[in-house]
Formats: sequence, C-alpha cells, structure tokens
Amino acid sequence: MGIAAPGGPVDRERLRAGESLLRAAGFEVYRRDDLLARDGYLAGDDARRAAELMELVNDPDIAGIICARGGYGCDRILPMLDARAFRHAAKPLVGYSDITALLLWQHRCAGLMGIHGPMLDHGADLDRAALDHLIQQLTGEGALPSTLHGRPLVGGRATGRIIGGSLTLLAASIGSPWEFDTRGAILLIEDVGERPYRIDRILQQLRAAGKFKRLAAVGVGNFEGCMDERYPQPDVDTVIANALRPLGVPIVSGLPFGHVKVNYAWPMGGRATIDGTSGELQLLEWGVGSS
Repeated sequence: MGIAAPGGPVDRERLRAGESLLRAAGFEVYRRDDLLARDGYLAGDDARRAAELMELVNDPDIAGIICARGGYGCDRILPMLDARAFRHAAKPLVGYSDITALLLWQHRCAGLMGIHGPMLDHGADLDRAALDHLIQQLTGEGALPSTLHGRPLVGGRATGRIIGGSLTLLAASIGSPWEFDTRGAILLIEDVGERPYRIDRILQQLRAAGKFKRLAAVGVGNFEGCMDERYPQPDVDTVIANALRPLGVPIVSGLPFGHVKVNYAWPMGGRATIDGTSGELQLLEWGVGSS
C-alpha cells in the first residue's frame, strides 16, 4: 500500500501509528522519504506532491494508495496529474476531507471510483470497526450489500451512484473540470469547523448551481465542530434539514462518516441504495475500478 501526502503536512508520530495499523492488517507499506516535507500549510511544494502521487500510480508494485491526511492543497496539483495513467492503473485511492477534490477529479476525469474513507491522520485512534470496513473494500473480501446506519429524516427509497464528500470542496469544484454531477445521484455530505450560516451559504450555492434538481437522495454524515457561539440557533442540523427537506427526496442523517473517529468508508461513484424510512445506506459496490 502506497502512502501519499497530496495536501497538508503530515505529523510523523500519527503517520507511524497509521503505518503500524496497515502492517498489522497484512499490508506492505511504501512511502517516499520526502513525504514529511513541509512548505507552510502544504506537504512540500506542488511539484513534489504531484510527482509523489504519479509515482505511486505508475509503480506496478503498488496495489493501492491511501492518503496520509487532508488539510489543503489537492486542488493545486490536479492540473499536474495524468488522468490516463490513473485510468490505466485503476488503483484503489483512499481519503476524505481535502482529498474530496482528488476523488472528484479521478471520478470525473479518469472515470474511476475511489474510496471516501479514513486516512492515517487519526493514528492509533482510528476506530477498529471503521478500519476493518475499509480493509474489506480494499481487498474486495467483504460481503455486499454493506449497510451504514443513520437516522431517518425524509422517507422513501432510491438507488443511484454516490457522489459527495466535504461540502466545502464540493462547492469549490463548481466551474472546474472536476465539477461533480448529481443527476440521479445519492449525494453524501460532511464537513468540519464551519459555522451553520456558512453551511447554509454553501447549500444555497449548490441549489443555485442546479445540484439539487435531479438528485435521487441525500445522506448526511458528521458535521464536526460546526457551531457558532454568537448565533447558537439555528444549529447545523436545523440548517441542513431546512435546506434539504423541501427537495422531496429520501434523506438519511447521522451516517457514520466524516471528520470523526468512526469514519466508515464508502465508494465515490459506486452504487448504493438509501432508505429514508429505516435510516439505512446500503453499499452495492466497493470503490475499486471503473465508474
């Protein structure tokens, strides 16, 4: 398993702990010596981070790629990546947060699924059940469908391809070559550290951009630290419910993914069924291969 740092700088001790977990799960681990490079809020300059990722993609001995952490920086290197090489290699790619941009790019420009799932930034604190779920996807050994449990918000049932990730990164993709397509899709969203009015603003931007018009369903993950002491109401759950309920599509909230310890993996571009009455998301594909 190759480790990449396409975004923010990586903590050495958390990296070591994460590597130990991967080895304990039976994976051989490879990373470049300069993965711990720092350039302000980036894991080294753009050229280093892009070259690292392409090296892992092109190396036939690397079976999959897991990102060390998110942070910021993926969107800076996307124009430097080779979509055809990604498509030819068709390797599992794992990450979330800022990695949302990379997963969207891979899905739109290389036609590949990816895995929105835990990285190494949680170190030894990574939830064991979530790690096991990720390993099932990486190895293809888990039984399908695999079910994530949340809370019912709007009833109904829908099946479609999953698209989503960090709400902030989804909004940032609009107008880019990797802009996400929600037609007939199940949109999964999460975020961290954004005040409720900012979440509201992003949701209104998605509405204005037409991203809610032909949506099949919505799944809401964790919105960690999304509060405002000055304006405690409406809280983020109310903001999301008020924005999404009028869509009239099945909605499940409280799904176990996002910037939290219990961060279950799901396939970007993979098919799933969502049940807004039971509060379940059933994954019908793992995030490996063509979308």
